[in-house]
Amino acid sequence: MSGPAPIPFVTLDEPRYGEVVQVAPLVRRVIAENPSKFTYHGTGTYLVGEGDHVVVIDPGPIHDGHRAALTAALAGQRVSAILVTHCHADHSPLAAWLAAETGAPTVGFGPHPRLDDPDADDPITGDGSAAAGAAGDTPDGEPAGGEVKIEESTDHAFDPVHRVVDGEVAAAGPGYTLRAVHTPGHTSNHLCFAFEEQAALFTGDHIMGWSTTVIGPPDGDMRAYFDSLRKVLGRDDRTLWPTHGSPVTDTRPFLEAFLAHRLDREAQVLAAVRNGQTDIAEMVKVLYAGVREELHKPAGRSVLAHLIKLVGDGVVATDSDARPTLKAVYRAV
Repeated sequence: MSGPAPIPFVTLDEPRYGEVVQVAPLVRRVIAENPSKFTYHGTGTYLVGEGDHVVVIDPGPIHDGHRAALTAALAGQRVSAILVTHCHADHSPLAAWLAAETGAPTVGFGPHPRLDDPDADDPITGDGSAAAGAAGDTPDGEPAGGEVKIEESTDHAFDPVHRVVDGEVAAAGPGYTLRAVHTPGHTSNHLCFAFEEQAALFTGDHIMGWSTTVIGPPDGDMRAYFDSLRKVLGRDDRTLWPTHGSPVTDTRPFLEAFLAHRLDREAQVLAAVRNGQTDIAEMVKVLYAGVREELHKPAGRSVLAHLIKLVGDGVVATDSDARPTLKAVYRAV
């Protein structure tokens, strides 16, 4: 069985850790030295605006080096707002420190919900033997390398001072307007921020230039992700600025490939069930035959996300109509 549609990933040159780099008019970036399978070279914190009107997007993780780099980058300026795309631990934790230092309000959709996970007792780590792979060497959002974890750590303490919903202005200043675009899927509270004057979109983890995005139930939702992808595809952004990796400038073909990749994977999961494969472990062996075995656990989480959607679509069911889980038995309807 062939793999899903290829995506024209964009790779980032070696990061300049500790430096603030001008990447576009009114836009600077500081990359945290927290490389991993989830973060690529590290978290890219964006600074939008100048002087007394600087907005910080995704302050990043608790990391002394990154804190020092942001302090240096913001010296002599005033932070007017701190925008957070979502509450994973590589995006939001440093917001509390920055708010205390600057007095600027935090802005986001809301806190990360606490949900019951029926698969919480499933082992989620591999043997740690995987070597770092190339960009895009992933089972649907799980970059290769290091310890094989399924979920990113979550910053449950983050609760924005100002909550914004889709379409609201999150921050504005001389030369820029940043408008919230609600893009659930990776997490239910995920926001992108549209820089209207430059037709650019800060995409957080919704769209990454170097890899597909983790959709991990129970908060990760494949149906919502499909809807959000189509929503962004329906926009007219000229540049996508992800928190991890390089900007995407040929946006429409890239987004179309992202959507096609997910649709192809969904079709493969449905075909597997219709061919009599009844459990996720069995499906993963076939669908991810070309992916290293230590990555099969996170691949199973991605298959689960697709199966939850397919059960909702009424084309797949579980035995005894049990809740879809990693250990459920599936059948075609």
